Amino acid sequence: MELVLSVNVVYMQFLAMIRLLYLYDPDLVVEAMSSSTPSASSSTSSSANESTRARNAGSTTRSSRASAAATSNTTSMRWDRQTIQFSVNAWVFIVAVLAIFPLVTRTLSIRAYRLSFMGTACSALYSLYALYGIPRAWNLQAIQVYFQSIITTKDFIYFIYSLTFVTSHLCLKFALIPILCRALEHVAKFLRRNFNRSTLYRKYLENPCLWVESNTTTLSILSSHAEIGVGFLLIISLSVMLLSSVTSFFYWLTIVRMLLKLMYRAPVTTGYHQSVWAKIGRMVNPLVQQYAPFLNGPVSAIQRWWLT
Repeated sequence: MELVLSVNVVYMQFLAMIRLLYLYDPDLVVEAMSSSTPSASSSTSSSANESTRARNAGSTTRSSRASAAATSNTTSMRWDRQTIQFSVNAWVFIVAVLAIFPLVTRTLSIRAYRLSFMGTACSALYSLYALYGIPRAWNLQAIQVYFQSIITTKDFIYFIYSLTFVTSHLCLKFALIPILCRALEHVAKFLRRNFNRSTLYRKYLENPCLWVESNTTTLSILSSHAEIGVGFLLIISLSVMLLSSVTSFFYWLTIVRMLLKLMYRAPVTTGYHQSVWAKIGRMVNPLVQQYAPFLNGPVSAIQRWWLT
């Protein structure tokens, strides 16, 4: 009887020790004792196999957790880029609306006009950096290859467009139309992807964002009309400045020609610009042939110089 009690006490102490070990090491696996008494070698080999299996499972779990953490980090980095673009374009949209608002003072309007083009230039430059990075090497060949890959992108075109008006002393509010269309597309796309479950978005912003995403072609056509119209306005404004500075006139005329030529040939804008130029040709050519046929030669020469 005393032997049975002593065995029970030892067994209870053993269970208490196992419980304490489990509290300090939750990954500890305890095998149940079988009724039969196998040999020591078989029990040792089975416990070794189990421990190896447990270690493999633990390493697999840790690797899956590491891959999940890497995926979440990549997602957060991508989210940060999208958030930066949304913040800049929302700021550009607000500042551009402030620049064209009629009740704003002239000083504030001009400042908002400059800031909207600066914000668009920064947004386009950041987008180029995020998508294409920097040249592989800082030599002429690597830089040429890099510019050949980005020169026909929409971001590069808007960067040159914004830089043109930032450095110009002219203040053409009509030039803000392409900037507003671009900012509106970026903001609407971000809101549709990230705030579609928000009550505020569903109540006030869902229909405008849906309209913007379903009418991107209309906004692109509007931007193309505005860009070509701005080109003509710049030429007219620079013609007035011809008497003061001939060099400045030809400099800006070359800049405007190169910018419109780039938009005419770039794959992302060529369709819209070619349709606008074709419409202008259908309007102008009959008038020239009817009232001034002697201008057919100069007009065709100007067309070849302007668009080729």
